Amino acid sequence: MNNKTELRALFVAGLLGFAGFAFAHGDVTPQKVETKGLSPLGEEWVDENPYRAPSEDHDKAVEIGSSAYNQNCARCHGLEAISGGIAPDLRELEPDYDGDEWFKERVINGAVRDGAVYMPRMADYLSQEALWAIRTYIESEAAKR
Repeated sequence: MNNKTELRALFVAGLLGFAGFAFAHGDVTPQKVETKGLSPLGEEWVDENPYRAPSEDHDKAVEIGSSAYNQNCARCHGLEAISGGIAPDLRELEPDYDGDEWFKERVINGAVRDGAVYMPRMADYLSQEALWAIRTYIESEAAKR
């Protein structure tokens, strides 16, 4: 292949990749999240983020949440939790009970509008620990603003 052909192939691949990204909203296959090192939370959902600072699990939750977010959420909610407009900017959630309540409701129930799945019920795929770690990561990114 010559340089011109290679550049053309890369350009087309980039367009196809972008098109797949742009039209993928809600079409996410959740990836397993390893939560070793976090305090277990049990089956019953807690009402508030148990890993929020100054929790002893906070730093580990941010680490796990970063990886989990990038594997499971960034496709729609944006890299580094910065929304590109496809889905809500999760950094806007208050880092308190009200924000936790909205987050919990959404990850448990997902989002469906007019029969279209905009977000799967992530709690069907990821543990409570993994989801609260994601919330902790998002809060850490919001604090950087």
